[in-house]
Amino acid sequence: MVYQDDILAFARGLEGSLEEALVQKDGQNGRVAKVFKRDGRIFLVVWEGTDPLRIEVKCDGKLGKLLREKYESVMLSKVLGGGGIEVVCSGQLSDEEIFDLVRHGALLVLERHFS
Repeated sequence: MVYQDDILAFARGLEGSLEEALVQKDGQNGRVAKVFKRDGRIFLVVWEGTDPLRIEVKCDGKLGKLLREKYESVMLSKVLGGGGIEVVCSGQLSDEEIFDLVRHGALLVLERHFS
């Protein structure tokens, strides 16, 4: 199962990625996340303190639909909307698949930026 430190290290290692903090208010409570961007566009949100780890990643719409149909731990992203998926890193997807999704999201924001 992939862990927060693994995802953060991987995202930090992607060329051109910038990390920011995000605090989302839910009433009196706030949720904190690390947000990763390339060329000013979000490709990854890593929610801190979640167990199992929750991430939201930019994703091609057709791939996102396929993953949501196949895995109950994949759902539509609340932050990225229709352009992303939320993944609960509970072991349904392999570590390699999760890292591939992060890489895919990072490439996708660049492709859409220039297309």
